[in-house]
Amino acid sequence: MSAGRAVELQVALQRAPLSVSSLAQRPWPEPGFLPVLGGFRDRFVETPEAKYCCEDCRLVLCQPRQTECGHRFCETCINSLLSKPNPVCPADKEPLFEDKIFRDVCCHREIMALKVYCRSQKNGCQEQMSLQQVMDHLNVCPYYEVPCPLGKCQERMMRKDIPDHLSWKCKYRETSCEFCKHKMALTELQLPSHQHDCPMAQVCCPFSRLGCTFKGLNQDMREHESSLASEHLRMMVARNTTLEAKVEDVKGELQERYKVLPGLNTRITELEAQYEDMREKYRQLEQKLNAMQKLMSSQTEKLLEVEIEMRTLRAVRDEVETLRTSFEAIRNRVNSLELARGTAGSGTHTLGSLETQVSRHDDMLSVHEVRLADMDLRFQVLETASYNGTLIWKIRDYKRRKQEAVASKTLSLYSQPFYTGYFGYKMCARVYLNGDGMGKGTHLSLFFVVMRGEYDALLPWPFKQKVTLMLMDQGPARKHLGDAFKPDPNSSSFRRPTAEMNIASGCPLFVSQPVLEGGTYIKDDTIFIKVTVDTSDLPDP
Repeated sequence: MSAGRAVELQVALQRAPLSVSSLAQRPWPEPGFLPVLGGFRDRFVETPEAKYCCEDCRLVLCQPRQTECGHRFCETCINSLLSKPNPVCPADKEPLFEDKIFRDVCCHREIMALKVYCRSQKNGCQEQMSLQQVMDHLNVCPYYEVPCPLGKCQERMMRKDIPDHLSWKCKYRETSCEFCKHKMALTELQLPSHQHDCPMAQVCCPFSRLGCTFKGLNQDMREHESSLASEHLRMMVARNTTLEAKVEDVKGELQERYKVLPGLNTRITELEAQYEDMREKYRQLEQKLNAMQKLMSSQTEKLLEVEIEMRTLRAVRDEVETLRTSFEAIRNRVNSLELARGTAGSGTHTLGSLETQVSRHDDMLSVHEVRLADMDLRFQVLETASYNGTLIWKIRDYKRRKQEAVASKTLSLYSQPFYTGYFGYKMCARVYLNGDGMGKGTHLSLFFVVMRGEYDALLPWPFKQKVTLMLMDQGPARKHLGDAFKPDPNSSSFRRPTAEMNIASGCPLFVSQPVLEGGTYIKDDTIFIKVTVDTSDLPDP
């Protein structure tokens, strides 16, 4: 018989049926050494063979049990499997029977002989030992974590750090009172009761806050308190008198402050109302700002388009000028040729063709110049447009324009358009520098014009906003001349425009020419006219 077969036979003879109720009765190592569930989680020096691993948890077998089908399990793992209805072996699905599961002593002995690292390796221990020796080593391992030997502070530390802990860190360590030299736990020494009862402790008189300067031993304090009771009482009375005086002062101060409380309350109420008004105004301003930003964005795009078109037109104009110069040179050359050759007929034909081309290019140049002037005007209008109901109109070359009006060349001038809001009424001003109607030849006549706008369909009609016309004084006195009127709702001047603009309405006798030209209303041959439209009660479109 081979040695291996003999061992198997010996193991088989040692096996005896073991019920679940008798599993606790076994000569295994103490409970603290064994894992609660499953196999050993120790770090083995060499990787254990597969025969030493549990078929369920796959860890190294703890208290190995072998089934009838020949597979090994940890004790806790097999118990868990047996607790299920109709248990089967997870390795081969064979049924498991409690009375056919045996303790594998030979396998247990071999596992306990496997080399492992100390369980305190993470703390610095480098020892190696058999699994059987782990508990003996942990009982002396300096790196093993243990609780405080005094059993009160609930702290854990490595065994090698216990002396340090007991000497310096444990709050329950034994120490002596520096006064009475009595030994006790540090926590007891720190209690106020001992500090109060220690007869040798240095203390101050409880009445030190009232002025008593006595300092001495705790055992002398009672004699001091009894002998100076009257003095302590006097100190208390004096202190009480002082406190009463302070209380009266504070009471008077509080009464004075209480008198101003109603006024402060009223002021707070007013401030709260003002705050609410400011919040509402801020909200409205924020809405207007948002609308302004949107409009400015669209206006910026329009300005860019205008600028691009103007650049194109300027390039065309420069090209036409170049062509005109070339044609003039050709004309001069043809004239020279005619004089030199005497071929009048041919020269006339060539000259006529060139003149036709020059004329055509002159027409093209004129068209481009008109478009360029129109673009300049549109750019100026966009640049100076106002959206708050106020127009500041700067009129240059007053003398020349006045003479043109006297000579009936240009009777009136229109201002750039202005608006009551980004989506409001569109308006402009009209001025007759030599007067109109009753003021012709004697006055400057100033009128207000309602124009057709993009958002008229959303606005209330007729136009009802108060209009103020003003001639600005440019001198230091600032004596502006002004007039105001409320629109007549029955007048066609203030109905919704069907044409480009309504009939102007205003003041034919706005200011006499002597007053205008004799004061400081004209400076650098320029006058300023201001038109203001009241927008305070305008609803949002």
